[in-house]
Amino acid sequence: MTRVIALDIGGTKLSVATVRSDGSIVERFDSPTPAHSSPATMWETAVALIDSLQHANDAVAVGCGCGGPMASGGESVSPLNIPAWREFPLRGKLIEHTGLPSFVDNDAKALALGEGAFGAARGCSNYIAMVVSTGIGGGIVLDGRLLDGSTGNAGHIGHIIVEPDGRLCECGARGCVEAEASGTAIAVITGVLASEAPEAMRAHCGTMVGRAIASVANLLDLQLAVVSGSVALGYGESFFRAANDEIALRACLDFSKTTKVIPGGLSADGPLIGAATVALRAMEPTKRS
Repeated sequence: MTRVIALDIGGTKLSVATVRSDGSIVERFDSPTPAHSSPATMWETAVALIDSLQHANDAVAVGCGCGGPMASGGESVSPLNIPAWREFPLRGKLIEHTGLPSFVDNDAKALALGEGAFGAARGCSNYIAMVVSTGIGGGIVLDGRLLDGSTGNAGHIGHIIVEPDGRLCECGARGCVEAEASGTAIAVITGVLASEAPEAMRAHCGTMVGRAIASVANLLDLQLAVVSGSVALGYGESFFRAANDEIALRACLDFSKTTKVIPGGLSADGPLIGAATVALRAMEPTKRS
C-alpha cells in the first residue's frame, strides 16, 4: 500500500506522520511551533520532525498543509500566525531535503480533501471544511472539486467580516471571524487560554463561526459544514449548538435553510490525513475530485 509523508504546519504545533493511501496513520510526531523564531529555526524544527520518522523509507511523496496566504502550490508561504515565515520557499525546501515530489496547500483546504476522502464529508459533493484553532481557515468543495482560486488561496473563511468595525485582525481588516473567534483571539479577549474560556465565550465563538458559514451557504449553495480544530472540537456541544442556531437565523433561503454544521470525522488526525491527501491527490491526477 502506498505511503506518503504528511506534514502539518500550524501556529501552535508542527506535526508529521507516515500515512497509508487508505488514510491510516503508521506513525506521527508533534513539536511545539517555536515562538519568536527565525525562518531557519522554524525550518529546522520541521526537518527534525521529518527525520524522526522510522517508517518513511518507502514513501513516494510529501504532502504538506500550512496556514496561508501562500503562492500557488506553496512555492512560498506567509502564514499569518507564523511571523517567522514571509515568502518562505516551503515546497522547494521540502523537495531539497527529502528528495521526494512534494506538494503544499493551505491547511484547511487539505482538511477539506481529507474529510471528503476519509471523513465526515465522504460522498458529499458540496461542502465547506473548516479549522477553528489558533487561527480559522476553510476549504470549499463545489460539484466535487476543491476550489483553488487564481492564486490557490480560495476558502479563507477566517477573513469573512462577522462584526463590522470589530477587533483588528492580523490581516489588517476589522471584524474578521478569525479576529473574533480563533484561539488566539479568545485568549486575548478573555485573558486565559482558549481551552479555559468561560461558557459564554465558547458559545460566542460558535455564533461567530455560524454567522460566517451562513454567508458562505447563501453565496455558494452549500448545505454542509464540517468543522475541526482544537477550539471547535474542544468546545464541543456548546460550540456546535451555537453555530447551528446562528445559521438558522442567517441562512434563510430555500436552498440554504437546511445547512448544518457537524464535527469533522477525522478528529485530531484530520490535519495530517488532509496533508497526506494533498500528496495522494497530486500523485494520481486522473482520480482528482
